[in-house]
Amino acid sequence: MNNQTQRTRSSHQESVILTINQLPDSRRAILSALKQHGSATIAQLAAILQLTGEAVRQQLLQLQRDGWIEARIDRTSAGRTGRPATGYSLTAAGDHLFPKQYDALTVAMIDAISDELGPDAAKRVLARVADDKANVIGPLLRDMSLEERIAALKNWYLQDDPYMETQKTEDGFRLIERNCPFYNTAMRRPNLCSVSVNALTRVLGVRVFREEKFQDGDGRCVFRVMANEPVDTENFEFGLESAE
Repeated sequence: MNNQTQRTRSSHQESVILTINQLPDSRRAILSALKQHGSATIAQLAAILQLTGEAVRQQLLQLQRDGWIEARIDRTSAGRTGRPATGYSLTAAGDHLFPKQYDALTVAMIDAISDELGPDAAKRVLARVADDKANVIGPLLRDMSLEERIAALKNWYLQDDPYMETQKTEDGFRLIERNCPFYNTAMRRPNLCSVSVNALTRVLGVRVFREEKFQDGDGRCVFRVMANEPVDTENFEFGLESAE
């Protein structure tokens, strides 16, 4: 893995955690200006923010290293020196620093499916999502032992997830997740978590259940993997988690 890939991955993980309001004033001002204007040169940003060009340049270099902005040369324009202008704009990671309403939209979609098509329709949709997840991950782990599969599942939610931990127990394993990427939605519609439980069951071929839940105030989700309780994955049927 090269340094650029590592920086991009690190920046993506950090952008999931940070918000625009947590950044230093100077960087927040530049990012906000780029959000409003779409793209801007150093000279334009300096004029907008009433800063020197060098001050803007230094902040842009750091924001590029963080993976939140990118530079593009506009060869259709040229300044007084005859050189094409360089414009700066937000990357996808930088855009995610700004407030989003994905959670509200997801909850609204789940509710609309149930209201329009009945509660069983929502279950079928969740089952489809679980199937898709299992069908993508399953073949990659097919030739691995159960212990090797568990180790690989640290990437279940996010590649090289620093918040996922595995533990071996007397009767199997635990997958411990401290940073649920769907936290806000899952807290309001816990049935969403049935996707992970069912997909993990299919991928591992043994019974999986959650013994600790964010919804119960545990501060994490713990998926218990019962190594000695095999499941018939060929005839497996999706089931919603128990409310208990």
